[in-house]
Amino acid sequence: MALRKPQFLLNPSLFVLLLLVLISGVMLALSTGGFIINFKTVGFSALSSLQKGTRAVYTGITGVVSAVQEIAVLREEYQKLTEQLENYEYMQQSNAEIRRENERLREQLNFTTEFEYKSHPAQIIGRDPNNQYSFLTIDKGSVHGIKKNMPVIAVQNGTTGLVGKVLQVGHTTSMVMPIYDYDCNVSARIQNTRDVGIVNGLGWEDRPLTMKYIKKRVLPDLQYGDLIVTSGENENFLKDIPIGYISTITVQDYDSSLNIELTPVIDFGRLEIVIVVDMKELNPQLVSGTGEAGR
Repeated sequence: MALRKPQFLLNPSLFVLLLLVLISGVMLALSTGGFIINFKTVGFSALSSLQKGTRAVYTGITGVVSAVQEIAVLREEYQKLTEQLENYEYMQQSNAEIRRENERLREQLNFTTEFEYKSHPAQIIGRDPNNQYSFLTIDKGSVHGIKKNMPVIAVQNGTTGLVGKVLQVGHTTSMVMPIYDYDCNVSARIQNTRDVGIVNGLGWEDRPLTMKYIKKRVLPDLQYGDLIVTSGENENFLKDIPIGYISTITVQDYDSSLNIELTPVIDFGRLEIVIVVDMKELNPQLVSGTGEAGR
């Protein structure tokens, strides 16, 4: 036996009543403007939310753009400050170098002003590193009064020392044979004992000089650090110009002389300015000063 599905039937009277209530409510709402007020409220709320969202987006975009612009400005200012700092450091280095150069020039000027003979300060403009012919080229020549075999000295850190002698003279430049060259033989004297020997080099500016022909009998009177100066003999070099200090003394049975090594007074690796001395002409400044004093 089949079951029958329940049927829900709406009472016609109830349906009519509900329809009338619904229609009355709609008409009442329309007559009082309730729908219009609610519509305006909803629309205003939606528009306000949209405006707030738009403003927030605009504010965010504006902030990002401003931040980017500020970063660009800061980067540009940083670049300018970096360049200014580099320029400042360069100027400081330049000023320091200028001060050192002025000190060196002042040192040379004081020497040439007070030195007995006429002298010509010169700049080293070239070096020959060959250990057989270790020559220096200076920026003074015959037009400046430079002549062959003139002695060359230098003032370095307040100390005067022998550099060598002029070997060849050009019109505006000259070639100097330094004392560390093989062929540069200098008559020298031990300042303490006054014994005379010959000093020459091994061909390298950073190698010691050698002194020969000092008798073994002098050994007890020698000490490391004793100063060796030019003897002034043969008129090839000035007298009593420092050459170097005794650093090594070697005694050999088969040799009657000592083998002495010297540390040069001049640091040739740092040498920039030299003084060429004209031993045949007195310093004109001293001569004029003497003449005026005698008047």
